Amino acid sequence: MPSKARRSSAATALLRAEKIGTRVRRIAPSEKMPKTDMAYLSCPTSIVNAPVQIVWALLTRPDEWGDFYDVRVASVEPPGPAAVGQTVFAESGPRLLRLALEFRFTKIDPVNHELGLDVKFPFGITVREDLSCVPIGQDQCRVNYHCGFGLPAGWRGMVARLLMRRELNSGPVDSLSRLRRAAEERYARQLA
Repeated sequence: MPSKARRSSAATALLRAEKIGTRVRRIAPSEKMPKTDMAYLSCPTSIVNAPVQIVWALLTRPDEWGDFYDVRVASVEPPGPAAVGQTVFAESGPRLLRLALEFRFTKIDPVNHELGLDVKFPFGITVREDLSCVPIGQDQCRVNYHCGFGLPAGWRGMVARLLMRRELNSGPVDSLSRLRRAAEERYARQLA
């Protein structure tokens, strides 16, 4: 049973999330990810004015993610288009303070345009990412981005949550905005 302090913290996070339009709930960490004491879910959704095939192409070419996401891709093992088990090693943050990131594809469903990734951040922070692209029309789709953050147990998790509280929502929203912008620009170039 959670302590009163945790319930209060969770309730506060939920109220903050409702103000910015993001759903938040406690989740269980993925079996493949390290066990965590604290979890946080951010689920932004966006309408993209481009065909689902363009968005899917951007998502399944991890060596090109640096062109629109806020990451510098160091390597993709094995190289090539996205495949289950493929690992993307990348860096993020200012040039002076490069933070290592590791993305591992756990699900790729090209028929339903769904991806699953397990992500490792520094300081024991993990993220389970599930993305789906749903066609709305011939030249429009909706992208659903579910990020389940796992924070380390104990005081490290509390410190990480305190330091990253804004990033837990703004990071996924920014990534989705960058993906939308890249897809719409690519589609506009095709139409021109």
